Amino acid sequence: MEVNSSPGLEGIENATGKDVAGLIYEFIEKNAKPNNNKTKGRG
Repeated sequence: MEVNSSPGLEGIENATGKDVAGLIYEFIEKNAKPNNNKTKGRG
């Protein structure tokens, strides 16, 4: 899968039968919290 500002997800969604964009969105909602930065204090 490529990662860029305009990802083409149709192929991977058809191949997997999954709503990849929706799953990514759900992951971000669940994990993007204030101060949830693993590099904090390490540069």
